[in-house]
Amino acid sequence: MSVDQASFRSAMARFPGAVTVITALSGPEAGAERRGITATAVCSVSADPPSLLVCVNRATGTRAAIHETGRFNVNLLAKPDGLLAMQFAGQGGVTGEEKFAWGDWSCDARGLPRLASALLCFSCDVSEATEAGSHTVFIGRITDIAQGEGEPLLYERSGFQCLAPI
Repeated sequence: MSVDQASFRSAMARFPGAVTVITALSGPEAGAERRGITATAVCSVSADPPSLLVCVNRATGTRAAIHETGRFNVNLLAKPDGLLAMQFAGQGGVTGEEKFAWGDWSCDARGLPRLASALLCFSCDVSEATEAGSHTVFIGRITDIAQGEGEPLLYERSGFQCLAPI
């Protein structure tokens, strides 16, 4: 017995996820172009060594950049960053460098894009990569963590949500 795509997507819409923007650089160092996508498929793998995994659609320039350079950042978005998340999800057909017109961007020590308003930014080196259907699963060894303040932005039931105190 197998599950069809519509049933899978409907079920996953109920599965809340932290909203992140995964960023990378493509091309030669001097003329590198920033790449980024919105993702909720991010989770911790291990504390020893500190690592996390991201699932990136193989059809994206972000996946190509990560595959090429072996580096990426994961920016955990804050509550007010819903519009930025939609921009990086490709709303309105925006691609590549155009996505970075939204938000206050700087660089980590390696030159990768880091969002100033992010609650966390994990800088990662790829330690493993596995193809899984339409996506590549990258396991990244965390090389640096930058922390900010605020409440995390979540995605559930096809919309943005925020945590409520219990």
